[in-house]
Amino acid sequence: MNKSKTTLCAFSATALSLWAAYGYAQDDDTQIVTANRFAQPVSSVLASTSVVTREEIDQWQSKNLLEVLRRLPGVDVAQNGGIGQSASMYVRGSEARHTLILVDGVPFAKPGITGVADFNQIPVSIIQRVEFIRGPRSAVYGADAIGGVVNVITQNPNNQNTLTAGFGSKGYQEYSGSVNQNVTDQTRLTIAGSYQATNGYNVQPDSTSPVDRDRDGWRNKAFWAGVDHQFNEEFSGFFRGYGYAANSDYDAGYAGGQDEQQIYNHSFDTGLRFNKDDYSSQLIASYQKYKIYNYVSTDGRYADSNSLDDMEQRNLQWGNTLAIAHGMVSAGLDWQQQKLTSVGQYLTPRDQDSYKQDNTGAYLTAQQQFGTVTLEGSARGDDNEDFGRHGTWQTAAGWEFIPGYKASLSYGTGFQAPTLGQLYGLKRYGISSNPDLAPEKSKQWEAALEGLTGPVNWRVAAYHNKVSNLITYASDPVTFEGGYYNEKAVTLKGIEATADFDTSFIHHQITLGYLDARRDSDGETLARRAREQAKYQLGLTVYDFDIDVIYQYYGKRYDNNTNEYSSVQRRLPSYSTVDLAVSYPVTSQLTVRGRIANLFDKDYETAYGYPTPGTEYYLSASYSF
Repeated sequence: MNKSKTTLCAFSATALSLWAAYGYAQDDDTQIVTANRFAQPVSSVLASTSVVTREEIDQWQSKNLLEVLRRLPGVDVAQNGGIGQSASMYVRGSEARHTLILVDGVPFAKPGITGVADFNQIPVSIIQRVEFIRGPRSAVYGADAIGGVVNVITQNPNNQNTLTAGFGSKGYQEYSGSVNQNVTDQTRLTIAGSYQATNGYNVQPDSTSPVDRDRDGWRNKAFWAGVDHQFNEEFSGFFRGYGYAANSDYDAGYAGGQDEQQIYNHSFDTGLRFNKDDYSSQLIASYQKYKIYNYVSTDGRYADSNSLDDMEQRNLQWGNTLAIAHGMVSAGLDWQQQKLTSVGQYLTPRDQDSYKQDNTGAYLTAQQQFGTVTLEGSARGDDNEDFGRHGTWQTAAGWEFIPGYKASLSYGTGFQAPTLGQLYGLKRYGISSNPDLAPEKSKQWEAALEGLTGPVNWRVAAYHNKVSNLITYASDPVTFEGGYYNEKAVTLKGIEATADFDTSFIHHQITLGYLDARRDSDGETLARRAREQAKYQLGLTVYDFDIDVIYQYYGKRYDNNTNEYSSVQRRLPSYSTVDLAVSYPVTSQLTVRGRIANLFDKDYETAYGYPTPGTEYYLSASYSF
């Protein structure tokens, strides 16, 4: 290992050795940083956690981040069609906006009024690793982390160059390439680019609008570049930038409606790291520019009938970590500034809204082990220029009562800040401002039991999440003008069980979930959350063929909740799918892959009126050098 790699890994190795010395690294030594903002083995994390590597993404042959996350415990997805179409992800029944999306530890910009991050557009080719924490993490990261945190890591630590090309059903094609090399002992360079496209299909065949009778395709072009440099034994720095342009066709559902979307996203991060003995510090500055055009395809992107959300987001993060006794302590400051300009036409003339919001947060997290007992705690304070100060905290305890068996109990609070559009209104939608709009709040506890019984590594968790001040939209049925306000409270409770084991040459992964998500006011079940779900994945190698099979089942659910426009909930039936993926290494450098999605061509919908694409086929080849 060269000097650069040795220094960069030194602090992680220190953290791992601390945990290994006291027995918690025996099950899984995989390092994770998302849970508490310091490096620790997955086996020491008290929260429900999943980690997906680049090798697994390639084995599964996932075409976007949504397909990766859908395999994981506690995740339910509703999508308006196929690849590239809008989608919502519900983690343990929480709202889609209640999951914080990070890219390399930096919050992903959310320019839309709903507060949902459009992570479905992040190119899968630049993803090297995904860390997924279920449960509240607002005490660590601040707003949005009520249901969980997804950290998309794009940095590739390996010296490897790759070229990939593929095609598939409905005109699907993909091309990507990357260069990851140490150009000197102290400097590492990474360059990557990709292109994905599909002709798609008619995602809303029952629409009465003539322009909705075409195929709804998607195209995505992406570029990523970064450089890491080791200045000396203690200091290192980096600069990276990535961007993508995504174009999606969708159905408006009525004549003259917007039916095409163009996204431009450019992000730049730079940082300085310091590592010495048991202490490390990191300062990161980030800038994101996110533009979304929605327009009528027959009018063109720049016609008066278009709309534009133009957002700038700046982040500063200063984090410090210290190894103390048999654990770690982390503390730091976060600053974020968001600027949003929203332009569009509601009636006449065109309207423009401009907003700015600053938020400053300070956090402290710690984890210590005392024999067979692990204690964990976090506290955070946020000061927002619009809704003032807000504090959150969480605590957890784990006890290895028998070697190989651990019980844990946790409690945490969380909050979700209103979006700029919800707070100040949007003229182009006829949405009024509400300066009294308060953040959503949550209180959640979780009890878990895990162990290694024979060859089976298993975990069972029960959770109860109470969310109050839920932000709701209401409008006048005649004028259609409305606004956002705090009204509802909901309770989310459920059980989640996971297991993985090997039998001969076959690896098994099983996830079972039960969810009861209801409005407190009337006990009505929340829309688009299946009560039951089951996921069973098989992985095996036969004569050098790597085979992956996944079965997914989702129970019955409702497509909507009752409101001023609908007095009855519409039920969606249960469904199950099977996907098959096969890889074969032709040489040590060339690998060919094939995948069949929805092997048995099941007809189902995750959003009413939007059928899924049916059976799809994909073929690709990757060359590494």
